[in-house]
Amino acid sequence: MTLFTPTWASVDRHVAAPEWFQDAKFGIYHHWGAFSVPAFANEWYPRAMYYPDGAERQHHVETYGDPQTWPYHRFIEGADDRSGRFVKFAPTLASAGGRFDPHEWAQLIADAGARFAGPVAEHHDGFSMWDSRVNEWNSVAKGPQLDLLSLFAEAYREQGLKLLVAMHHAYHYTGYFEHVPPQPTRSLRKLYGQLSKPEHDRLWLDKLKEVIDLARPDIIYQDVNLDKIEEPIVLEFLAHYYNRAGEWGTEVVATYKDGLTDKGQVYDYERGGPKDLTHPYWLTDDILTVDSWSYKPDLVYVPVELILHSLIDRVSKNGGLLLNIAPTAEGVIPDEQRTLLLAIGDYLRRYGESVYETRAWTVYGEGPTEMGGGSFVPPVAGTARDIRFTRDKPGRILYATVLGWPAGGLTIATLAAGRFDLGSLRAIELIGPETDAYIPLSDYRQDAAGLHIALPQSAPFSAAAYVAKLTFDGPIPSLDSKP
Repeated sequence: MTLFTPTWASVDRHVAAPEWFQDAKFGIYHHWGAFSVPAFANEWYPRAMYYPDGAERQHHVETYGDPQTWPYHRFIEGADDRSGRFVKFAPTLASAGGRFDPHEWAQLIADAGARFAGPVAEHHDGFSMWDSRVNEWNSVAKGPQLDLLSLFAEAYREQGLKLLVAMHHAYHYTGYFEHVPPQPTRSLRKLYGQLSKPEHDRLWLDKLKEVIDLARPDIIYQDVNLDKIEEPIVLEFLAHYYNRAGEWGTEVVATYKDGLTDKGQVYDYERGGPKDLTHPYWLTDDILTVDSWSYKPDLVYVPVELILHSLIDRVSKNGGLLLNIAPTAEGVIPDEQRTLLLAIGDYLRRYGESVYETRAWTVYGEGPTEMGGGSFVPPVAGTARDIRFTRDKPGRILYATVLGWPAGGLTIATLAAGRFDLGSLRAIELIGPETDAYIPLSDYRQDAAGLHIALPQSAPFSAAAYVAKLTFDGPIPSLDSKP
């Protein structure tokens, strides 16, 4: 067993993206917590309600009262709003008569085709969703009085999912609550990020150690501002996580947006991805909605075709997708989100062989539509002229996924004569509408313009994208090989 020490030379020897992670491709997590109770604007409500002006401040004053007298922690401890309605983050388990069922969530997430899943165990608001010894502002001592992290860990692993735990607590004390006035007690200063930086740095580490030792996560995802934590503290976290994984006999993943390196960790693009095929293996996190990671009644949803095209594009460029869902405060996943998740799962059930357990090929694809280019790049739908490539791990099957039906025929310019040798090609097939269903495509020819595959004018079945499967007798020929 490799023993890691808290130095970059040591932790960067860790395998950043183990094979199981590169095979998985798709995961789901959820922004859900006390910030879900107001269900207004987005998950940054706890910060924005303290702004001197803005929609959140106005909503808070009108609905609950002035933040000075009706502060954020009342959503955790419970209080009446201005109408006399009691509000509190207190989801009740279905087994106890409530609406929250982590096993139902797990089943839905598995049906959506995810291979890893988990909660945001602490967002920027400083509220821990586990039985914490170092933070009294946790979901067992307050709020629902449930160890939510443990409930999710059990439910998701029962479905065979790898466990992801998302931690956003670096920003908690590095700017999130900057508009909150000084608090009168140490406990409240802890919640609102007002302890000294050395104290908060140590608390940041202690929370991570608790999560690691409690849940044994396969993936720890972290949000921004790791670069504002003292480097020895960050290195202590990484060494602890990797050493504990060695004791468990598992291979784990630590993601980052800043502050770490891509040698032993995995870089995450928020709501985006690279424009071209990129190494080493990377991740992106994205949402089902247009403008909020947490629930509100007026969420606007992204069309499923857009989500799937983004997933296909990212996989072709040597990445994976972590998709967020937004349950209600009571613990219900809204019907609109269920519909989207099941549609994703339906596509992956039929065409998953071109996604799961694949690897990026020499080039990611071709076509007029540019996708990616960094973080916070809006998703765009592809067309029938856009093709994305993947290959099987043995390197004998090339998948060409077309982001629309190419009426009358498909031309793959990348596979042109003089650039790609078709001599060892055994068969071209269209992956059909059911699992293990293939439609032979025997009418094809190759010239200097590309590989031309004859297809019907109308699609024989409906899909968000169509996959041509090219099987070779030996290794897939290299590009620029001569016939």
